[in-house]
Amino acid sequence: MAASNSLRDWSAMRRLVWLPLLVGMFMAVRPARAANNCPWMSETTASSLLGGDATGVYVAGTERQPASCTFTQAMSQGERSLQITVQVVGDPQARLAQAELTCGTEPAPMHAIGNEAIFCTGDESQGQRSERAVGRVRDQVFAITFVTSVKDDSVLTREALKARIYTASEQVAGNLF
Repeated sequence: MAASNSLRDWSAMRRLVWLPLLVGMFMAVRPARAANNCPWMSETTASSLLGGDATGVYVAGTERQPASCTFTQAMSQGERSLQITVQVVGDPQARLAQAELTCGTEPAPMHAIGNEAIFCTGDESQGQRSERAVGRVRDQVFAITFVTSVKDDSVLTREALKARIYTASEQVAGNLF
């Protein structure tokens, strides 16, 4: 009987020795990043759209300011970013029409994105390339903007930006429903 008790004690003691070691190993491999709380897109999805690891920041909206998620990929050649803003408004059609006025010379409808959405012509000023989409889902107006300051960016070309803004718009509108 005494041998059986000492065997159980030895077994319990071995587990106690391994437990802190296993917990320490688990904590060591966890990434040391702040949580991204963006309700419309994950950091992983944004990273894939930007062409590399991106870090996201979420800012909650106020009565006058939209909520926003900004994902940034910093590189030695420049920076790529994806910004999503969403605001609940009383008259979403009027707000969307107002956004369309700032959309450049040729806004184009984006079919099957939310209740209605438009693609805005990009801007290539100040050494940056950008594309923007604005849309609405019920009483929520969203805007999505891609910007790259990487000179002659081979990942976010004009054509790639158009395709990626459409993908991002599908994701955001889907999450707003």
